[in-house]
Amino acid sequence: MTGNLGQKIAENLIFVGEFLLVVFLCFFVAYVIEKRIQRRRQQRERILNTRKIAMIGLFSAVAAVLMMFEVPVPFAPPFYKIDLSELPILILSFAYGPVAGVMAEFVKILLKLVFKSTSTAFVGELANFAVGCALVLPAGIFYLEKKTKRQAFVACALGVISMTIFGSFFNAVYLLPKFAALYGMPLDTIVQMGSKVNPRIVSVETMALYAVAPLNFLKGGIDMLLTVVLYKRLSHVLKEQEGRR
Repeated sequence: MTGNLGQKIAENLIFVGEFLLVVFLCFFVAYVIEKRIQRRRQQRERILNTRKIAMIGLFSAVAAVLMMFEVPVPFAPPFYKIDLSELPILILSFAYGPVAGVMAEFVKILLKLVFKSTSTAFVGELANFAVGCALVLPAGIFYLEKKTKRQAFVACALGVISMTIFGSFFNAVYLLPKFAALYGMPLDTIVQMGSKVNPRIVSVETMALYAVAPLNFLKGGIDMLLTVVLYKRLSHVLKEQEGRR
């Protein structure tokens, strides 16, 4: 029994290490791309300054609160729910770039764990972070290239597509098998939970196709529409001087 406990602890520590590696990779990609865009424009502004860090903290706190309010969907098992925690972070990414977005995603997860401990051995938190970055990273990068209203629509659409595809693939290949392994349950048990809600779910692949993909598309679509509506109204709060969009 002691050996099994030690093995479980080791597995969880390895998973936390993998989580932190994903965080580092997302931040590294965002930083390199944002820095290249700055150099091409011959800008010398620091990617992170005092004002940006303060806004990251503020919007991360709002996102962490929104993460608490989850709504189930009828086509997916109960552990898949929609929240609006990506909305303030997507707005922040539009204002300050992808690095701020990735940092806000991570701080959001840390704050959420302070308010409410994990119930999924951190698998749900990793899913929220990674899939959230799949939305805000491409959207933030694309909008940073050219800040126009049309570009905002395209950036959001690109983010939603990226979030839907990556989220489905990541769940099928890594998250669902990892969740089953950490909880010591057969993967078929998770699939059966999905089958009870959606008869088309008969495997991990169909779980991703018929539950995860529409969930992420719906969540991303809501975030996209609200961002387009709210960003202009909040831009004066985020920056002292905003160029015309």
